[in-house]
Amino acid sequence: MILDHHVKQELLRTVRSYLSYKLGISDTKPVLSENPLYNQKTGIFVTLHKNQDLRGCIGHIIGHLPLKEALFEMAEAAAFSDPRFPPLSRNELQDISIEISILSELIPVDSIEKIIPGKHGVVLKQGFRQAVFLPQVAPEQGWDRDEMLSHLSMKAGLNPRAYLDKNTEFFVFTADVFSEEDDHE
Repeated sequence: MILDHHVKQELLRTVRSYLSYKLGISDTKPVLSENPLYNQKTGIFVTLHKNQDLRGCIGHIIGHLPLKEALFEMAEAAAFSDPRFPPLSRNELQDISIEISILSELIPVDSIEKIIPGKHGVVLKQGFRQAVFLPQVAPEQGWDRDEMLSHLSMKAGLNPRAYLDKNTEFFVFTADVFSEEDDHE
């Protein structure tokens, strides 16, 4: 899915307006414009940062819902349902920066050598356990491939070297990542 600058800006504005509405700051629930792109099913993550630190991140790897529905669902989940953080409060909204990641299809890879940190997001799966990192996670953390996969193994509840196990499966994807900060850099 290719999104132009105006579409990205509308999605970011809509998430901010929706959070304002959910927090009771605004009485008006935002509505997206009529755009055929918004009817497409796509993987999406909404990430919230507060003072450059992660404040919430929830998404779907696979597009089960049209973008126009998934955007609202993931925004609300990132703000109020990320188990790592307390629910977003009214007085925090002004300090929050919003980032949206629109994901490509998942592609299975048969070798970790094909995983490119910074380009690929990665899904690691072993049995009933799985975890995902978006493409921007490794560069933000300063991780190389092995460090990224070790952390991903631990995120899945496995030992740090589980990514080397022959029964571990990997899927990669790319993402169109954009944020409110993009216009301020």
